[in-house]
Amino acid sequence: MSETAQSETGAITRLLLKHPRDAFRDPANVGRQWRELNFTAPPEISAAIAEYDRFISCLSDGGVRIHFLPESPETTLDSIYVRDASIVTDRGAILCRMGKPARSAEPAAQQAAFQAISYPIAGAITAPGQLEGGDVLWLDPRTIVVGRGYRTNEAGIAQLRGLLDDDVDQFIVVPLPHRRGNRDVFHLMSIVSPVDHDLAVVYSPLMPVPFRELLLERGMSLVEVPDEEFATMGANVLALGRRRALMLSGNPVTRRRLGAAGVEVIEYDGENISTKGGGGPTCLTRPLLRTTNLRQ
Repeated sequence: MSETAQSETGAITRLLLKHPRDAFRDPANVGRQWRELNFTAPPEISAAIAEYDRFISCLSDGGVRIHFLPESPETTLDSIYVRDASIVTDRGAILCRMGKPARSAEPAAQQAAFQAISYPIAGAITAPGQLEGGDVLWLDPRTIVVGRGYRTNEAGIAQLRGLLDDDVDQFIVVPLPHRRGNRDVFHLMSIVSPVDHDLAVVYSPLMPVPFRELLLERGMSLVEVPDEEFATMGANVLALGRRRALMLSGNPVTRRRLGAAGVEVIEYDGENISTKGGGGPTCLTRPLLRTTNLRQ
């Protein structure tokens, strides 16, 4: 067993979060921003804090070192979704350049936080590149997948490829569907979440056929999310360790299918921290290190 940043599975040992008291700040701030940011309704701060504290309890088992991003007047409600402003590698963080203009201040805020905790910076995406962390996932420590959509463009992908250089053996680009257009919250991890090295939760109707075939060719079993649970983020599942996962409540079919695949599922209630803003447990977290078997 080894520690690596280049994995979506295995036990999380180091983690970056942002508490809603620091992301949402106060009711007036929520009132100014929620419509512009395409939240479905304004988050209620006291309820969000209670939900988030329970969410943290699902993540922290005593073996996780958690770092919290501080409040920043430059960032918005969306900054609670810490995954998107960076990706992580074994050489350090790569700061993204956001495809959603309202989130443009988040990478710099994360850079300051990384420097404060002595977490190395391996590079940054610059104009005209755009790249968001929700469009990037590791299939294994030497295989990375990047979704090409409205939040991540060709220039951003090319820069990421150059920054990774010899850190990967396979760099896979997956075209994403138009779906509801460029104002919608849609990332690669909206449709696929690795749960173990050989298991992923997927929403197949929006998956490009070559990508779905690639997962099957790699020997991965796929837990299918039904149509009625896609909007409730059934495909957005955070791996906590071998065959352990965290998901948003309200997805009973997906949960049952995960259980049948041998996964221990932990649920959290997230109306104010997830549902209203369209960000599930992978969006709310930026794992910095995991314990994994590198030979899997």
